[in-house]
Amino acid sequence: MSKVRILTKGLLKENPTLVLILGMCPSLAVTTSAMNGLGMGLATTFVLLMSNLLISSLKNFIPDSVRIPAFIVIIATFVSIVDLLMQSYLPALSDSLGLFIKLIVVNCIVLGRAEAFASKNSVFDSMLDGLGMGLGFTLSLTLIGIIRELLGSGAIFGHTLISGDGILIFVLAPGAFIVLGFLIALVRYLQRKKN
Repeated sequence: MSKVRILTKGLLKENPTLVLILGMCPSLAVTTSAMNGLGMGLATTFVLLMSNLLISSLKNFIPDSVRIPAFIVIIATFVSIVDLLMQSYLPALSDSLGLFIKLIVVNCIVLGRAEAFASKNSVFDSMLDGLGMGLGFTLSLTLIGIIRELLGSGAIFGHTLISGDGILIFVLAPGAFIVLGFLIALVRYLQRKKN
């Protein structure tokens, strides 16, 4: 598989949220605003990139009997790093995302990429995979956040574009399901049309 394909497959063809339907908890919970979606996506991208790098580097030294626990320890280390950095340098975003940053440890995207890709491929390819999947996740969460924020409050990234009251349902949990459902349908439609 080419390096470009490894990097770009996570953007649309194998997008973790819109195609593989992974990472639904943060996709639905934190995307009340574009900034939350972007912040959560970038935090997950960092964890994916760094954990894939380390897991791929250590794959020959980790016994099969403790493979998954070792992966979780590695992932948890990078989640702790990103959580502490966000608390220090982006406290408002850290407060807004709350527990969901810590839950990256059990995000099936991160562990799935570690098991399916990083444990079987070279370090560089694993880094590209982590970056591509992370950017795809970031793109989808930011897009969901933009749509929900625009329809719910008339703003994007906190900048008001439409004055007046928004459609309340889009800042509530049902709005996340509605937006995600329409985006998944759109991606599947586009993929069928392409084939």
